Amino acid sequence: MRCGEIAERLDERLRTDEYADVDASANGLQVGPADREIARVAVAVDAAVSTIEQADSAQADLLVTHHGISWGGIDRVTGTAYRRLKPLIDDGMALYVSHLPLDGHQRLGNAAGLAKLLELQDTEPFGELGPVHVGQRGTAPDAYSVDALHNLLAGELPHGGEGVQVLEFGPNEIEDIAIVTGSGVDWLEEAAESGVDAFVTGEGKQKAYHLAKEHGIHVFLAGHYATETFGVKSLQELLEEWGLKTTFIHEPTGL
Repeated sequence: MRCGEIAERLDERLRTDEYADVDASANGLQVGPADREIARVAVAVDAAVSTIEQADSAQADLLVTHHGISWGGIDRVTGTAYRRLKPLIDDGMALYVSHLPLDGHQRLGNAAGLAKLLELQDTEPFGELGPVHVGQRGTAPDAYSVDALHNLLAGELPHGGEGVQVLEFGPNEIEDIAIVTGSGVDWLEEAAESGVDAFVTGEGKQKAYHLAKEHGIHVFLAGHYATETFGVKSLQELLEEWGLKTTFIHEPTGL
């Protein structure tokens, strides 16, 4: 299958155009020849020097990531930018990126994958960002205790040994949960105002402690990387359905 066709299919499935005005990431095909035939695809959370080199070693024709290398443009191809681009260009390996579209997709996205892990029901879009959403919320069929939800996240997510931090200010029983993965703490107030018992995200900011305490809501900080492996793994399954060979490059950051 041609690289350009894969990119077009992914753009359509992920509704990439709808996020164009709100995402700093240059989503879609960031690097590569659209006319190249693709047989093997590597997927990873980050397009970093190490993951690009691993994709190259795996003889991937295309690397699909959540975090790409172009955030509003590349001014100079020196230093790290050069080290990332060189193996892509030298070997003709393409790079496809989906940032916020892969956060917010209600079936393939990061939040959707985490909601599935938590077995949430009656899920719906959450985390408004202009005309789109970047997360999901739902209801647990059986209420979690703080310890039970913490242990599930800590036991199932690849947090690199750093564990899951909890700001424990909500009710004893957790039923309604909102999720924005990665650096999603800016949606904490929206979560509190929507009436959920807990908000699950990747990493926190100083303000989260006081906001959680003042609103009476639990906040689970489960790791940026750890909460954002779901989307690329969903795309891996989709690409395999399209007849492509795939490999997942796992490089947890512990952050």
